[in-house]
Amino acid sequence: MSTVSTTSRFPSFQNGDRMTRAEFHYIYDKMPDDGRAELVGGVVYYVASPLKLQHGTSHVQLSGVLAAYVAHTSGTQVADNATILLGDDGEPQPDLFVRILPEFEFVKKLAARSPTAG
Repeated sequence: MSTVSTTSRFPSFQNGDRMTRAEFHYIYDKMPDDGRAELVGGVVYYVASPLKLQHGTSHVQLSGVLAAYVAHTSGTQVADNATILLGDDGEPQPDLFVRILPEFEFVKKLAARSPTAG
């Protein structure tokens, strides 16, 4: 059950609100662009924009490391501030992430079966 605040002209989230991804999207699409919220495990986390210098410089350095990794690793992709859909109760937007492309999922499954894995 969500506990969404509607005291302003736009609906907003409170940290800890519980809802489905459909409810989250309905409200998030109506919010002004200056807010950022993520849904993780069915729980809303309202996130302030990271504007600190240390965050910005670390972000650039880590972006470079991940870009180099992806350039040398087939079937992977790096993304910056993109939303990830995780089932019905998760929709985080990490600063950076690396993913295995769908057409390469079979490689991950084969590696997990390998006698040398894990």
